[in-house]
Amino acid sequence: MKFSEIIGNEEIKKALAGMIDSGRIPHAMMFYENDGCGALQIILAFLQYLYCKDKSGSDSCGTCSECNKIGKLIHPDIRFVFPVAGGSKVSSSVKPTSESYIQYWRELLLANPFFLENELNDALGIEGKSSVIAVPEAKVILESLSLTSVEGGYSTIVLYLPEKMNQEAANRLLKIVEEPPEKTLFLMITHNPEKVLQTISSRCQGVRIMPLGREEIVHILTSSFGKDPNQAAQAAMIAGGSVGTALHYLSDQSDYKDNLDLFSNLMHSLLSKDLQASLEVGETIAALDSREKQKAFCKFAGECLRKIFFLQQNVPGIIGVTSEELPFFQEVAFKSKRAFCRNAITYLDRAQLLIERNVNQKILFCDMVNRMFVKI
Repeated sequence: MKFSEIIGNEEIKKALAGMIDSGRIPHAMMFYENDGCGALQIILAFLQYLYCKDKSGSDSCGTCSECNKIGKLIHPDIRFVFPVAGGSKVSSSVKPTSESYIQYWRELLLANPFFLENELNDALGIEGKSSVIAVPEAKVILESLSLTSVEGGYSTIVLYLPEKMNQEAANRLLKIVEEPPEKTLFLMITHNPEKVLQTISSRCQGVRIMPLGREEIVHILTSSFGKDPNQAAQAAMIAGGSVGTALHYLSDQSDYKDNLDLFSNLMHSLLSKDLQASLEVGETIAALDSREKQKAFCKFAGECLRKIFFLQQNVPGIIGVTSEELPFFQEVAFKSKRAFCRNAITYLDRAQLLIERNVNQKILFCDMVNRMFVKI
C-alpha cells in the first residue's frame, strides 16, 4: 500500500511521510479513527515507506522485497496485536493471543482494510464473546521486542483497539511504551480514545484520521471494490464518513434495516409516552443474539441521534439519510426535547460500557430505556 494509492487524509499522509524524511519518528503514536475509516490502510502505507529500500518522491516504491512483505502482511519485524477471546478456530488448551488468529487477521485485512470491529470478531470466530488484550499478549510483545529485528531496521507493534487492553496488561507494557529499545515503534488504532488507559495514551502522539467525504467514499467503493455507482452513492450517504460502514451496508442491508426498525420502534414508543411499549423494546434489544450485536445497535442508535440533533439545529445538509428515512428523523427532531439527543447518547455510551462488564442485559436495557423515557 502506497500513500499515493490512498484516497483522502492528504495532510495526515504528508505529515507521516515528513516524519520519515526528517528522521523524527515518535516511538509511540495513537491513531484515532471512526470505525471503518481506514487507519490500518494509512499505517500500512507509513510502514511500507519506512521500510522501503528504494524510496521515491515521499512514497515507497511498492516493488522492493520489503514493500512486498508488508503488502502481504508477512514482514518479520511487524507484529499485529488485536483483541481476542477463545473461539472455535483455535485450540482451547492454551490462552489465545493474536498469533493464534493471525491467519484470519491477514485474510480479513487483505480483503478489506476498512473492516468494522464486529466483522473482526466474526472473522476470528469469537462472535458473542468479549474480546480483550490480556497479559499473555503483553508477554508475547515483550518477548518479541527483546530480540533484535530480523532485517536490522525497526521493530514495530501495530496494536488495534488499545481500549480493550486490561489494566494488568497495560502495566506490563507501560515501561517499554514509555522507554522502548532503539528503533522500536508502537502504532495504535483506537475508536474510543477516552476509553484507552491514561497510562498508555499519555505516552503516545495522537493522530486523528478524518472521516471521508461522500465523493471519496463513492470513488473507493467503485474503484477498489467494484460497486455500482448508484448503490455506492446511497451507501456513502448513510455511512457517516466510514468506508467500512458503507461496505457493510452494501453487503448486508438487513442488519441496517433491522437496527433502523428497532430504533424506530424505540423512538415511537418513547414519543407516545407508552412506558410499557418502551420497556418491551428494551427487552427486544436485550434479546439480540450477542453482546456484539447489542453494542452495534447502541452505536447505530447514537449515529441516528446525532442526525436528529443536526436536524434540530437546522443543518440538514450533513445528516446523510435517504429520502425514505427523512420523514421519520424529522418527526423525532420536531417532537423530542432539544436536550434529549445529548442525554440519550450518554445513556447509550453507558450501556456499551456495562455490556463489556457483563451486567445483566435485561436490567441494563430496561434501565436505559427508562432513563430515555424521562428525558424525551
